[in-house]
Amino acid sequence: MPGFRPGKVPANLVRKMHGESLAADALNTAIQQGVQQLLADNALRPAMQPSVALNDDYAPGKDAEVTVEMEVLPAVPAPAIESLKLERLTVPVADDLIDEQLQKFADQSKKWDDADDKAAEMGDLVTVDFVGKTADGVAFDGGTGTDMGVELGSGRLIPGFEEQLVGVTLGEEKTLNVTFPEDYGAKELAGQPATFDITVKKIQVAGESKIDEDLAKNLGLESLEQLRGLIKGQIEQEHNGLTRTHMKRKLLDQLAEGHDFEVPPSMVEAEFAQIWQQLEHEATHEEDPAAALAEMESEREDYRKIAERRVRLGLLLSEIGQANGVEVSQQEMNRLIAQAAQQYRGEDQQRFIQYVQQEPMAAAQLRAPLYEDKVVDFLFEKADVTDREATREELEAAIESEDGFATGTHTHDHDNHKPKGKKAKADAAEGEAKPKKAAAKKPVAKDDNAGVEAEEASAGEETPAKKPRAKKAAAPVDAETAVTESSPVAAEAAEGTEAADAPAKKPRAKKAKSEA
Repeated sequence: MPGFRPGKVPANLVRKMHGESLAADALNTAIQQGVQQLLADNALRPAMQPSVALNDDYAPGKDAEVTVEMEVLPAVPAPAIESLKLERLTVPVADDLIDEQLQKFADQSKKWDDADDKAAEMGDLVTVDFVGKTADGVAFDGGTGTDMGVELGSGRLIPGFEEQLVGVTLGEEKTLNVTFPEDYGAKELAGQPATFDITVKKIQVAGESKIDEDLAKNLGLESLEQLRGLIKGQIEQEHNGLTRTHMKRKLLDQLAEGHDFEVPPSMVEAEFAQIWQQLEHEATHEEDPAAALAEMESEREDYRKIAERRVRLGLLLSEIGQANGVEVSQQEMNRLIAQAAQQYRGEDQQRFIQYVQQEPMAAAQLRAPLYEDKVVDFLFEKADVTDREATREELEAAIESEDGFATGTHTHDHDNHKPKGKKAKADAAEGEAKPKKAAAKKPVAKDDNAGVEAEEASAGEETPAKKPRAKKAAAPVDAETAVTESSPVAAEAAEGTEAADAPAKKPRAKKAKSEA
């Protein structure tokens, strides 16, 4: 305290200046410890954050009597996992698929030869300067640029832009008349007519696309054989993801069919709220949001059943993991924290790490996806698995045809935080979100390619002439397997929970008491 040496501040001055806050901190700490002891002594597992209220007759210096209200997790029956049978559909990587990806790389790396003495044709690369103007002739923000490469016929720019460049010659000045799409990202331009005054700076024709050693070296690799190997590995990884998705769905179906028990309504409601919030968000990106919302409302009860099933499956997986010693190691947890911290910059990274280390709920949220994966892997090892070779199309069709309407999970790992809360995780990318077929990726970051891809990327910030990205469509029927990743409310469910930081609420019901 300013003006006093350490340890020499009069006690009455400390009480006057900080007594109230210190007393409140001490009271809250005592109440938290009392509630934790209550949970431990009675082997209670709250389904959600307990409501902790200080009784009205409390006075400083007296014992604090609090009312604790909670919904407890049900007794989960011993899961039957000895008779699990699964089919693993495997997809070999065909040479023609590798060749197809190689051709894409070759097309992306094609050379452009100057052809300044000819009129531009579809397939040519035309480099232009441009000034975009509204219908009243005023240049609009972001509509001016220089040296933008436009590959005619690529379809990357708004309708009409590329087509009107067909036939231009070197040095030609021309005015293009276009109309921005209704769903264009810049709202002030969406659906509006505009002009672009362009000057042709260069005309180039595409050279031959070759799949050879030079292609691999241009990508930073040593040989074409190495490039083929990397492409094969990438495709195998995609296939393995599809295989796991199919197996996990079948696994969850078997668990759901073999177990039926009541689940806490509050957890179901929390999971349903998370599902519904995501659906409402996606509906806003539909062409007709009102129709999408109406369709959602007609299926509201179906989504509530999804939520109930996810909670039940999550409790089952948690029980299986607990009974069989499945856990996330501290080393794995440190890696999860470090990965999550990458989304922050500078000092925020350290603050995030400290937050996760100090808040059990935040740590549980990070841990949950990995914990669920480890339980699923454990069950894969326990199951009687038979392999069957299939094509990618057959595997994707099998995933698509499954009734994934309610196959999400809501996982709880009871041992990690007794009696702290554990983050629940709804089944997401691996098990319930159908993996998309990945676009061809360059196996290395190096890009010496002077093609239109790089040139358009650099010009993208200067001009709104590109097509807007397709909006994500809400798909209520498809969303049952991918709509939620986790429920922040149900995060507090499985292993107990911290007492409320501010317990001075009016009690709602007296179900359990603890003196502190």
